[in-house]
Amino acid sequence: MAPIAELRGGIPYGIGFGYDPLLVFALCTLANILIILVIFAFLDYLHEFFMNIKPYRKLFTKVVERGRKKIEKRLGTSWEFVALYLLVAIPLPGTGAYTGTIVSWFFKLDRKKSLVAITLGVITAGIILTLVATGVVTLLT
Repeated sequence: MAPIAELRGGIPYGIGFGYDPLLVFALCTLANILIILVIFAFLDYLHEFFMNIKPYRKLFTKVVERGRKKIEKRLGTSWEFVALYLLVAIPLPGTGAYTGTIVSWFFKLDRKKSLVAITLGVITAGIILTLVATGVVTLLT
């Protein structure tokens, strides 16, 4: 559930410790999807208060700036949904549900479409990570 690792750390960690890959995928993905709602609620109701705290303000600005660069060109276009999906789906550091949710909130994107794009992105990233962590991708290459 940590913002930096999310399921990108949880899936390899769980599989590496010998837990059932399907169980690890299901739990990590579900937790990552549920956190989307928590982040939106936090941003809607507590963000302004926390912006008065320097470390929070600095971290928030860094996350928004990173996400902004990846999605800004697509805002207001038919690619907006796809861009948000890809921001979350590609399992690289600094991408994922946290970043996607913050970017969606910051740019005031349609909440329902954002929830779908971010959820699909989390599921896709979970599948990719599970395949890599179990060695399936290595066998195919």
